[in-house]
Amino acid sequence: MRKVGLLVLVLAVALIPFVQARGPYRLQAIAQFNLVADRGDVRTVTCQYCHVSANGGAPWNAFGNEVRANFKGSIGDALYEALKAMKDADGDGYTDVLEVFAGTLPGDASSKPLVTPQFLMQSLEKAGGVDIYKPK
Repeated sequence: MRKVGLLVLVLAVALIPFVQARGPYRLQAIAQFNLVADRGDVRTVTCQYCHVSANGGAPWNAFGNEVRANFKGSIGDALYEALKAMKDADGDGYTDVLEVFAGTLPGDASSKPLVTPQFLMQSLEKAGGVDIYKPK
């Protein structure tokens, strides 16, 4: 019984860095995508921009896989490069950058904007284009 307790403790301590890593990535996405920050004890932005689960972790959704493919040490740069690629990770007819601009999830085909891609592209260009998501 003591061995099981010790094993659980060792695993918990070993996994702390992985659990803590999610917070900064999520906060970077909130800042970079100009999302509304959390209110009190309510998480208004989940990890579902990149992950299947709202709490993050594997598996990643289609957009998350694009971000991972662009990751070279900076989550901000990886997010920007994924948007700059002008791909439609979830295949719903809206590029990832247009989904982020509209506030929908670029890795979830059931989450898509209520306006046309053309209207969104015009609005995005007026706002400064994909470079509004360039990390600062």
